[in-house]
Amino acid sequence: MPEAIALPAPINVEQPPGHIRPFVAADRAPLRALIEATKVFRSEEVDVAVELMDAAIDDPQQRDYVLATYVDETDNVRGYYCYGPTPMTQSTYDLYWIAVDPASHGSGIGSALLAHCEQRIAAAGGSLIVVETSSLPKYDATRRFYRRHRYDETARLRGYYAPDDDLVIFTKHL
Repeated sequence: MPEAIALPAPINVEQPPGHIRPFVAADRAPLRALIEATKVFRSEEVDVAVELMDAAIDDPQQRDYVLATYVDETDNVRGYYCYGPTPMTQSTYDLYWIAVDPASHGSGIGSALLAHCEQRIAAAGGSLIVVETSSLPKYDATRRFYRRHRYDETARLRGYYAPDDDLVIFTKHL
């Protein structure tokens, strides 16, 4: 069993009403609608997010994609995350998706999801989290979110997604 890793103090955000629970098949449709409602992701990106949900639904024993859902006090889906171990590494994990209902932005749900995800990764023996995002202006808030939560921009691949759209890689050591 790996030694427990102390996490930095969480960002001071009042805990929003609701809780984080394991992803279930019934979350698929509301999460797809939530991801589309953000108006950030292209349709093929939404399809990939749903593919990862389907992988978790089709094989609950798989460990490549770990998902959790944030539900409010009336059990409405308000956000989720998806992460997994990075192949061929000892303790690196990729945070593939984190999304929050646009009507709930600024409520602390994203921070709660990220802290929960970090705790689960640390408990599994993870020591490094890698996040990939875009340099487009519509991702400005996303990049600020990661910086606010002590993620470092560690790489930028110019023209990766398109000639005017860089891949921005953030990392955090736990």
